Amino acid sequence: MSCGEPHETDCSEVLDHLYEFLDHEMPDSDCTKFEVHFEECSPCLEKYGLEQAVKKLVKRCCGSDDVPADLRSKVMGRIDLIRSGQAVPEQDVTATTAADRPAAANEA
Repeated sequence: MSCGEPHETDCSEVLDHLYEFLDHEMPDSDCTKFEVHFEECSPCLEKYGLEQAVKKLVKRCCGSDDVPADLRSKVMGRIDLIRSGQAVPEQDVTATTAADRPAAANEA
């Protein structure tokens, strides 16, 4: 997405790192660049607002649920693959095979 207007920080850079901004996982200097961009670019500001609302909704609805360790491991593995630029399998991270489940669950 791009608004078509020239900005010091390109829209694609802002959108590629939006969750890092939302999660406060970037240096202050980058946060400042993003804040300036949002003041200039209404499409990116709208996307930011939408993602912020989704994040708050998920936290409110699921914030107290414990994440199973194996699911967390699979998700983190998928994130590592994406960050390294490797091809990511199309398989759902929550999908498990019979071999992944405990024996008792396979008998049920």
